[in-house]
Amino acid sequence: MLEWIVVNSWVFWLALFLILAIIEMMSLDLYFVMLSGGALAACFVALAGGEFWLQALVFCVVSLAMIFILRPIAIRHLRKGPPNQRTNVDRLLGQDALVLEPTSRMSGRAKIGGETWSARTDDDAPLDPGMYGTVVRISGATAFITARPNQAHAAGHGA
Repeated sequence: MLEWIVVNSWVFWLALFLILAIIEMMSLDLYFVMLSGGALAACFVALAGGEFWLQALVFCVVSLAMIFILRPIAIRHLRKGPPNQRTNVDRLLGQDALVLEPTSRMSGRAKIGGETWSARTDDDAPLDPGMYGTVVRISGATAFITARPNQAHAAGHGA
C-alpha cells in the first residue's frame, strides 16, 4: 500500500489539495488555501516524476512562502475599501445620539441611527433626556457618548 502511494503520489497530493480547499471554504482564514496551493505544487512535481522527498519539500516551501508572503497581501486587499466606508458598529462612531433617559457614567439610554442603545457618558457631565450627544466609542452593546459642545455647559448647570 505504501509503495502504491509513493508511485501514485500525485493522487495523494490531489486529494490533500481538495481536502484543504474544502476546509478553507469552511474556515475562511486563508491558511488552508495556502496549504492547498502547496499541495497542488507538490502534485505537479509528482506528475513530472519527482521523488517523494522533493514533493514534500516543494509542499513545505510553497506553503510557507504563500503563508508568509501572499497571505498578508491578500488580507490587506480584503480589508481595503473606501476610507469613508465603515461597517458594523464602526459606522456609528461620530453619529448623533438622542438621549432617551438620564445618562451618566453608570447608566442611560440613547437612540443612535434609529436604534435604542444602552449608553454611558464618556466624561463626568450627565446628559438629560432630549439632549444630543456624539458617539465616541462602542464597547459591547454600550455606546459611550459625550455632550455636544453647545450643550456641555447646559448639562453641567442643569444638575
